[in-house]
Amino acid sequence: MKETIINRDMQYLRLLSTTFPTIAAASTEVINLEAILHLPKGTEHFLADLHGESAAFKHVLKNASGNIRRKVSELFKGDIREAERRELCTLIYYPEEKLELIKEAEQENINEWYDITIHRLVSVCRDVSSKYTRSKVRKSLPEEFAYVMEELLHERTDDIDKAAYVSVIVESIISTGRADDFIIALCNVIQRLAIDQLHILGDIYDRGPGAHIILDTMKQYHSWDIQWGNHDILWMGAGAGNNACICNVLRLSLRYANLATVEEAYGINLVPLATFAMEFYGDDPCEEFIPKLMAGNTMEEKYIKLTAQMHKAISIIQFKKEAQIFKRRPEWGLLDRCLLDHIDYERGVLVIDGKEYEMRSNHFPTIDPNNPCKLTQEENQLMERLHHSFRVSEKLQKHIKMLLSHGCMYTICNQNLLYHASIPLNEDGSLKEVELYNGQRYSGKELMHNIGMLVRAAFENDTDQDLKLFARDYFLYLWCGKDSPLFDKSKMATFERYFLTDKATFKEEKGVYFRLRDSEEVVDRILDAFGVEGANRHVINGHVPVHASKGENPIKANGKLMVIDGGFSQAYHSTTGIAGYTLVYHSRGFQLVQHEPFTNVREAIEKGTDIKSTTQLVELSAHRMLVADTDKGQELRSQIEDLRQLLYAYRHGILKEKK
Repeated sequence: MKETIINRDMQYLRLLSTTFPTIAAASTEVINLEAILHLPKGTEHFLADLHGESAAFKHVLKNASGNIRRKVSELFKGDIREAERRELCTLIYYPEEKLELIKEAEQENINEWYDITIHRLVSVCRDVSSKYTRSKVRKSLPEEFAYVMEELLHERTDDIDKAAYVSVIVESIISTGRADDFIIALCNVIQRLAIDQLHILGDIYDRGPGAHIILDTMKQYHSWDIQWGNHDILWMGAGAGNNACICNVLRLSLRYANLATVEEAYGINLVPLATFAMEFYGDDPCEEFIPKLMAGNTMEEKYIKLTAQMHKAISIIQFKKEAQIFKRRPEWGLLDRCLLDHIDYERGVLVIDGKEYEMRSNHFPTIDPNNPCKLTQEENQLMERLHHSFRVSEKLQKHIKMLLSHGCMYTICNQNLLYHASIPLNEDGSLKEVELYNGQRYSGKELMHNIGMLVRAAFENDTDQDLKLFARDYFLYLWCGKDSPLFDKSKMATFERYFLTDKATFKEEKGVYFRLRDSEEVVDRILDAFGVEGANRHVINGHVPVHASKGENPIKANGKLMVIDGGFSQAYHSTTGIAGYTLVYHSRGFQLVQHEPFTNVREAIEKGTDIKSTTQLVELSAHRMLVADTDKGQELRSQIEDLRQLLYAYRHGILKEKK
């Protein structure tokens, strides 16, 4: 039977033998993999709805959501003062900047400071690396200091025979003038090893000014994935050339007076839009389009006025472009959102089903009442230029490729089902079938998978032209469609909020998923549909901010669903009462870390301030989880079985060793 299996897998075993050409090599790898299975599982961090808050995000990565501060306190409590522990943490987070300040303050005693600090940093690094193999730690070390760091990490000053050896290494680092570089490298290694895997549950874009900075940070990050959010999809749609998405991206950027990402990072030229807005809306106060300024963001009055005019100009074009797509795709059931068709332009009222709604403004210089959704010649020319800018933005296209290569609509990792917002459900809690391309209907896992494939089809050169056009249009449905798993509401009331006085029209009814997500039975049904097994399985998602200040619990469905949108964005701080969550999954179980607002990097460096975080134990494991208990463990056991087959083939002469 064994030989039958080996003969069936002979082609694969021959390929495997090129990597492990001898019994000794294969045996060594089996020993290594078996040992790895018995290490504690790596620490996973889950974050959602970052919304461009790059400074806070980067700080959370640097302090590992407070984990580094906790380790420093445990290691040195009773040995050094709290102020020194705080300074050591700041050094780990911002080594280059903090070193400059310290060298100014410690000019006369700098070598002594170097000696003490290097030993302390080595202790912290030894602690954060304790759950990894030497091989994995070695791969994380910078090449120029790898040997020295490895020696320091595995030799201790409390070993009398090695104390002098360790001391000489540190002294040599200082005497050769490499102390600064060594400290910086060691701090980066600590940050690297503190988080094994980072999961981002969507919405990197919009609201805050630094979405591009977050993505530039992730480009260098060792291990991460993303489940696309509705705001990510909007930008991806803009990058794919969906003009309605382009308008939405610009409208949101103008609404929050946040043009850094658009103009400075991606090089989108907004001069044509500004010129157009001044020409057609120069006499319009555009009061309903005054931008929302976040704390610290100030603008001169004339720029506020221009921003409002640009905001209104692109909004009107957006409503036109959206209506054109809705009419092209009537199967989406969004024809009722073509609201420009329902305005009585003479009387300035919106008429729906015979009911009239008072409008805040009736100034529409670019709308033809006989054909409201048709773009004027000037609007067409403007959109051509904006479309070109988005399509040729090299940095934007690179970032979209990153989202495609690291992302999807959902993922399953270590018995956790991750997605950004929802799974479409029927009123009875069963999975709802949703139509995609050519009448094909899917629900649950198949729906999420096929949406992901549709998103990718918009960027592939070999996609059928009709499918590619549909895929490009579909980004808009994902943004605002009733059965979109990234939206899942009755409507997107953008038009109503801008133009109608009746606030009752602003209401967006949440989909069935959000009404039933507290039900353990419903969550179990979703987990079953995705094939997630195990006693400790969970759904983890974001999208809807948790109102922590009002007592809302982010843990739902008897602990099986965790909502980790705690309002990372400054725009939501007043709503949630906090500044975001990190869900941490380590070998002992789940912890939810609740963050207070981040001040700024300068204050963190100069005063040692940190994000104040409180930790809530969500779920404690009955035993300390090992790599063997994870998806990685299953993968390693499979590799071990393959290697054992290879050993059998070598020992029985089925394959010859390549000595």
